[in-house]
Parts: sequence; C-alpha cells; structure tokens
Amino acid sequence: MAKLQGFTFWKETLKEARFVVAPMVDQSELAWRLLSRRHGAHLCYTPMLHAQVFVRDANYRRENLYNEVCEEDRPLITQFCANNPEVFVQAGLLAQNHCDAIDLNLGCPQMIAKRGRYGVFLQDEWDLLEKMIRLANEKLSVPITCKIRVFRDIEKTVRYAQMLERAGCQLLTVHGRTKDQKGAMTGIASWEHIREVRKAVNIPVFANGNIQHLSDVERCIQETGVQGVMSAEGNLHNPALFEGRSPPVWEMAEEYLEVVKQYPPCSLSYVRAHLFKLWHRTLQLHHDLREELAKVKTLNGLADISKQLRLRCQEEIAKGKDVDEKGSGLPLPHWICQPYVRPPPKEPVANGNSQGPEVEKPVCQKRALEDSDGSADTLSKNKQKKRSRNPNKNFCPELKPKYIKCEQCGNPKGNKCVFNLCRGCCKKKAYKEVADCPSHGLRFKTKAEKRQAEEGDRKEDMDMDRSCCALQPPLQNQASL
Repeated sequence: MAKLQGFTFWKETLKEARFVVAPMVDQSELAWRLLSRRHGAHLCYTPMLHAQVFVRDANYRRENLYNEVCEEDRPLITQFCANNPEVFVQAGLLAQNHCDAIDLNLGCPQMIAKRGRYGVFLQDEWDLLEKMIRLANEKLSVPITCKIRVFRDIEKTVRYAQMLERAGCQLLTVHGRTKDQKGAMTGIASWEHIREVRKAVNIPVFANGNIQHLSDVERCIQETGVQGVMSAEGNLHNPALFEGRSPPVWEMAEEYLEVVKQYPPCSLSYVRAHLFKLWHRTLQLHHDLREELAKVKTLNGLADISKQLRLRCQEEIAKGKDVDEKGSGLPLPHWICQPYVRPPPKEPVANGNSQGPEVEKPVCQKRALEDSDGSADTLSKNKQKKRSRNPNKNFCPELKPKYIKCEQCGNPKGNKCVFNLCRGCCKKKAYKEVADCPSHGLRFKTKAEKRQAEEGDRKEDMDMDRSCCALQPPLQNQASL
C-alpha cells in the first residue's frame, strides 16, 4: 500500500484532526493522552524521545513506546529529537509499526537541546534538515512531520517551511514563538507568522501558541486558516479544554488517577507532575499539602493527597468563601480548571539606573559573586546545606583538588591504574590486552588463566577416562557361548 501524503494523510489517517495534544517531555504519556482523548482531543503526540537512545537502548524503547501501545490511543504521532540522518531513520524504523507518523522536533528551545544540538537549535542547518527529512521520507513506511518555531523575519520563516515541504515533510506544526521566547520571556505567539506559512505551503499546518480556551482554538483557525490547533500548557492545566469546559480540578485529577491504575505502569514522577499542574492554584494556598505531595512515594499516597485537597475545597464551597477573599485575583475559583497565565516580563532598566522610586530596588536581584573564602553570607542555598553537613568544606576554586587527566579521554584517571587511564578507557584496554587492573577491579587476565586451567583439568580427566577404557578386557560374546 502506497504511503499517504499531505492532505490525504491528514484526512484518512488522522481523521481530519483539529484538536491536538502537543508532545510534552514526561507529560504526554499514555494515561494523559487517553484522558485528553476522552475530553475532546482528536490527535496526540508521544513525549519527545531521543533518537540515539531509542536506537541503542531496548529498555528505553519498551518503557517509552512499546509498553504504551493501546487501540484507544490512535491516531498517534511519535516525536524524536535527532541531528543525524541515519540515526533518525533507524529510530523511525523501530517505531513506525507502533504509530501513524514520525515527527522531527525542531522546536525545543531548552538549554539541554542547545547542548545536544537538536530541537530549535538546528533551524539554521537547512542542508542537514533537508537530508534528514528526505532520507526518512524515502526509508519509512509512515509519513514524516515536523514541529518548528518561527524566525523573527516572516519571509525567512516561510522559506524555512517551504524547504521542509520540498524535503518530504507531510504535515507541519508551527509554534508562533522564536527560540528566545521561553521561560519569563515567553510572550505572545505570532499568529501572523503561522498564517503566512499556511498560505505558502501545500501541506496541512497545525498552529501552536496562545491557546487557553476553546474560543481561542476557533479564533486561531479562522485567523490563520490552519487545519488544526495544538495545545500544551493549556491542556496540562485543563484536560477538558477541547470540550469547552472548566470542570472542578478534582474531577480531572480523580479520572486521571483511574486511567493510571487502568493502564500501568506509569512513572510516579509523571503522575506527581500532573497533579502539581492541576492543583497549582490550590496548592499555593495549602502549603502543608504541597509539601506532602512532593514527598509521598506511592500512587495511593498521591491519590490520598488529591482527596484531601478536594475535601478542603468542598469545605470552602460549603462555607461560601469567595476566591477574592484569599487575594488571588483569579477569574475563577482556584478549584476550577483554568489556564495558567504567565506574568509579563519586567521592563529592562536603561544603563542600570533607576528611572523612578518604583524601580529603585528590583524585585529579584542576582546573588553577589562568592568571596574566595566562601563565607556563609554569599553561598547559595545548596552550598550552605553542604557546609552544614561538612563545616570544614571549602568552596574556593583554588583549593579544589587537581585531578590528573586520563591520557585518552581527558576524564580524571584512576590514582593507581596500571595504564594511567580512567575506568572506561582502562576497561577497553584491559579487555583488548587481556590484562588486570586491581585499582579498577578488572580481572580479565586472571579470569582467562582460570578458564585455561579449568579446560586443562577437564582435558586431563577425559584422557584418563580414555586410558582406563583401553585397559579393560573386551567382553566375551554371549551368543558364542
């Protein structure tokens, strides 16, 4: 059967999906995807998977994709981060039978993506991206899709999208923010960029950014002309966003916990993170339960904390307390699922001088550089904890011990290593040369000699058995008697 492409792929395989749950690291796992589908989502993505680790590690494949295969969880797109065409294709070949498409992440703006050279930090390497997508489109049996961020220049963003389409991308998700718009500087996504991309390409386009309510979804589709809208943070705070509802938080939390129990296993850290997102505003008022939620070690324990939060909210409702009594300033009571609105970034102060009495003292100041003696007043909280455990600990860089580097890789070498190498390099060399290194606990030579001695003993036993058989007189033929 020929591989479906473009709009045919969107209509037949993705069933004309309009409401899409974004790929979210450690957050868009099977249980959350099923919950979102129950409340209006048409299409879901897996969390971003690292292509190189996926190819190398069978346990990683099993835990992050193979164990999460479920008939209810379709259509499904698996997303990878990668910077090597061959590795990306190998990961796609291992995943293609468990999903409906393979997505290349070109939008992650986090520092780990910069260090790993993937995500949005590949957006200027057009030759590499074209080769990756073209090769994957030729080798894989499922379509290739991409998720990108925009450039500041609309024309460059359009050329970028057209290049991806020519290379073989069959569906494009455009996050209307640049790579610098993250954290406190997230700001507003540009639907204008998305609209111009949609006009310029002949493949389906999903929009991502500024989605807090169902009305935003409909408005985005009308203003940009896209085929679907993707939600990430809005979905995490209100899984019923695509239904146009804002249910009580406990309704979503309890249903999610039921799905987790119905489709094990699910990492406890994922469940905890979802509960922190759902109960975000309530936990700002009930600090004791916030601490308990962070410490609890079992799924039943997490469910118990969620139940306690529900009971406290219901007590407030019974007493007729209004949300404004707590001074929260929220449009809805804190026990109702609602979007998280990031505070706007603070205006920079020109030349470092205050412009008035209101900005004489910034709200958040950088910690002063630590003195060479590492006094307690200038240490970070983490270092102060270390100092409390070890009062003699000194954080002066000049006093830190100097390690001799491994001759091959530059890591610290073992002090008593017979090869003057680190453990990793020593292990490779000792294995190759059949040698021992007592410092690193390597016994290749000893084990080889032991095996040879055992084989020699077995050979002597066999020779002795043969000699004994040769000395025994042959049995007389009973039939001749």
